[in-house]
Amino acid sequence: DVQLQASGGGLVQAGGSLRLSCAASGFTLDDGAIAWLRQAPGKEREGVSCISSGDHSALYGDSVKGRFNISSDNAKTTIYLQMNGLKPEDTAVYYCAAGLEWLVNSCPLWDYEYNYWGQGTQLTVSS
Repeated sequence: DVQLQASGGGLVQAGGSLRLSCAASGFTLDDGAIAWLRQAPGKEREGVSCISSGDHSALYGDSVKGRFNISSDNAKTTIYLQMNGLKPEDTAVYYCAAGLEWLVNSCPLWDYEYNYWGQGTQLTVSS
């Protein structure tokens, strides 16, 4: 049984930093890709970043490139999203998701590709 637990959200001022964590059970980066996606009120869900199985290559959405960094712990069961230079437009519920057991050394940012989802954690960036 795969479970994902996202945590670390909160309220931060613009320009600040925060790190989100996604704790996975029943799934590791040896099994498939893990991604962070977000959804702001009234907007469609957006892929933020993902990390692949195999070589752990990372992909970032255009809106967060150069500001966010995705990584994993040595056990490959906790995925982190380090967010720097936060902007009010980063305000959203952030979800971690996992899946794509068939794909190695690559990962997509499209939400429909992922079969396992955590409950989300709220990030609010004040201006």
